Amino acid sequence: MAIVKPFKGVRPNPSVAHKVAALPYDVMNREEAKKMAQGNPQSFLHVSRAEIDLDDDVSPYGDVVYQKAAENLKDMMKQGVLIQDEAPKYYIYRQIMDGRGQTGLVACASIDEYLNDVIKKHEFTRPVKEVDRINNFDFCNANTEPVFFAYRAQKEINKIIKAWTDGNEPVYDFTSEDDIGHILWVVDDLEKIDALEKLFKDVPYLYIADGHHRTASAVKVGLKRREANPDYTGDEAYNFMMTVIFPDDELLIMDYNRVVQDLNGLETDEFLEKVAKAFHVQKWQGEGPYKPEARHDFGMYLENKWYKLTAKNEVINEDDDTERLDVSILQKNLLNPLLGIEDPRTDKRIDFVGGIRGLKELEKRVKHDMKIAFSLYPPSMDELFAIADIGQVMPPKSTWFEPKLRSGLFVHLLG
Repeated sequence: MAIVKPFKGVRPNPSVAHKVAALPYDVMNREEAKKMAQGNPQSFLHVSRAEIDLDDDVSPYGDVVYQKAAENLKDMMKQGVLIQDEAPKYYIYRQIMDGRGQTGLVACASIDEYLNDVIKKHEFTRPVKEVDRINNFDFCNANTEPVFFAYRAQKEINKIIKAWTDGNEPVYDFTSEDDIGHILWVVDDLEKIDALEKLFKDVPYLYIADGHHRTASAVKVGLKRREANPDYTGDEAYNFMMTVIFPDDELLIMDYNRVVQDLNGLETDEFLEKVAKAFHVQKWQGEGPYKPEARHDFGMYLENKWYKLTAKNEVINEDDDTERLDVSILQKNLLNPLLGIEDPRTDKRIDFVGGIRGLKELEKRVKHDMKIAFSLYPPSMDELFAIADIGQVMPPKSTWFEPKLRSGLFVHLLG
């Protein structure tokens, strides 16, 4: 049973929503964030990346940064840049990229359901990465950014959401600088709010699609508040975290590709000979980079040439949900044994390139600072669900979701 609650959202004044909305905190570095927010005091980056308002020699993880974030959030609310709804509501958030739309429900989910595994995970988290958002949420007394959840599409939920978006005017409708459309509706009808809350109780699980660290951080802030308030009832705002929940049939997982600095001491001919033991190797004769079109096919860019690799049957374990993933096959049969990448989480010789950047980015990286690149076929939502359902995790950097949720369009105050 999924507990999904409406909340009193803090959101932009409609006249400035396009100025407030910002990319998530973790898709840019400090310099890029500062450039993005330059000349725009209403950008939500002043909350999610408050170090941009401080001297460059100030650590981005110092308390002064989180204090500045809290100050900026309060100022935006005082100035009317951000306003809070007086009653709990749901919000419907639609994004449109390249003509494809995805529509999710903005709501609060229970931290207990994360702890009880009703909210399913498919990645490990690293405590060191959680600390930053724990501090941001804690100092701001808010979930300043949403997490990206998915669920197996339910006909009745989709029906209510579609009827609302077809029959009501959105409060925001703008296109961001990266040509992605953002449309938001406020669901303020008590009957519809009640119906959605009841319908989600029949959804057995929610799945974290993107934002495992933000989710874990929100949960830990909630637990910290509980510890400070031992008489808590469970209804307090800090017992819930803000999320956008999408039906799985509207989501797109893009490829998440790899680049490696060297051939681990191997000569090119020797390397190709070793690759051929686990993969069928063909020189790519088509124009441009090779983009895999099916599971177990890979592209490889080496010495200014693209190759098509197809995993041999003997290295594919279709009986294991994790081992049969293409990222697992590549890691187990090439990256580890041939290139010496034992742990892709920590090895500095490997880097990862999201599919949104295109395969030309792989060529660019090889010409600039890498030796070899691999393009992959993306996993499916069914594969993600299957692994999460059995309590396993996908290999690191397996999924890249687009478009990214914009920050600043909704904030959940914790008390």
